[in-house]
Amino acid sequence: MPRSVEALAERKCVPCEGGTPPLADERARSLLAELKEGWGLEEGKLVRNFKFRNFREAMAFVNKVAEIAETEGHHPDIKISYNRVTLTLFTHAIKGLSDNDFIVAAKVDLL
Repeated sequence: MPRSVEALAERKCVPCEGGTPPLADERARSLLAELKEGWGLEEGKLVRNFKFRNFREAMAFVNKVAEIAETEGHHPDIKISYNRVTLTLFTHAIKGLSDNDFIVAAKVDLL
């Protein structure tokens, strides 16, 4: 039975180093099920699109995501296009997904 997004968001990111294997597909799908609707796995990355009323709201959201990223030491790729924001999470050091990607996504879900 999947845990809640809140339980995943309570976890803290831990540094990943080269040589650490990326998550197996089954584990990634299991963690994806813990997140709120909207997240998806695309080309081995965790991705979600957000839409806001205007640019100001989009930027306020991005600034909140930046605070999470700095606190966790794990940073998403962020694409901003007026009132749309795309977050892409991927652990570059291991060239794949790690628990950290899902932890940051869960914290974003709680915004």
